[in-house]
Amino acid sequence: MTDNQGPAHKKDMTRRRAILAGGAVLAAAGVGAGVVATASADEETSAAARSGQGEACYRLTSETTEGPYCIDADKIRKDITEDKEGIPLTLRLKVIDSDTCKPLKKAAVDIWHCDALGIYSGYESMSQGGPGGGTPPSGAPTDAPTGTPTGTPPSGGPGGGGGHSEPTDAERYLRGTQLTDQHGYVEFTTVFPGWYQGRAVHIHTKVHVGGKMTDAGYEGGHTCHTGQFFFAESAVLDSAKEEPYATSTTTRTTLTEDTIYDRSGVTGGLLKLSYRKGRMARGVTGSITMGVDPDVTHDGTDL
Repeated sequence: MTDNQGPAHKKDMTRRRAILAGGAVLAAAGVGAGVVATASADEETSAAARSGQGEACYRLTSETTEGPYCIDADKIRKDITEDKEGIPLTLRLKVIDSDTCKPLKKAAVDIWHCDALGIYSGYESMSQGGPGGGTPPSGAPTDAPTGTPTGTPPSGGPGGGGGHSEPTDAERYLRGTQLTDQHGYVEFTTVFPGWYQGRAVHIHTKVHVGGKMTDAGYEGGHTCHTGQFFFAESAVLDSAKEEPYATSTTTRTTLTEDTIYDRSGVTGGLLKLSYRKGRMARGVTGSITMGVDPDVTHDGTDL
């Protein structure tokens, strides 16, 4: 599906307000002695924000491929952990219209990611191969850096449509959908993701508008944003000291080596993270504001 172009004024990026220091959802609360707080290196504070006037507004958040392991949202829930082990992660997301800066109410936000050892639910047989996932998933990783994966190349080779693979099992852990509240917020309870061959640590996301909740999940409308969230290298290194992450033998791709992350900080999906130094195992809070254009379609297959 190709992108809808939308009104011309929506494409005028010069009219978009600058990024406020990433993850304003957390503000400064709780960031004190002994707390590690990561943030983007290229955060820009708008004049209005510096003067204390108005709400933080963000540029259009980067679009990425949906990747091979996307499954239609059918788990409407806050806690997506199920029985998976790992560092507790509270993910606080806000969705706003990147042109008006107003929160998007009742937008459906999907997230999905691998477990602490690099395994995706619904695709366990494709992403197994020893601790940490071992070999890359066969036939699928079109969102991995060229030349990095080992083993049998994916059939059809790299391509722009996201390389979607059909699920191989009925597991659905670490996947979920929620509707934003009147202020544009959703919050998920999950675990800090691990890593697998060829990709930096990340979480996938989609934002849908114009649909409705049904017994089968969120249906109708269109997908206005497909993206990924990323983690500062320092936080990933801290996670690697904890179990079960420490048991992984998979070669890790760093954030700077990843070819999906565009190095634009918050705009590119870099999360603001907060956790207690030396006690990361007790839990991490991650936050970000996503600026999306509700008038266009980005379903992840257009890249």
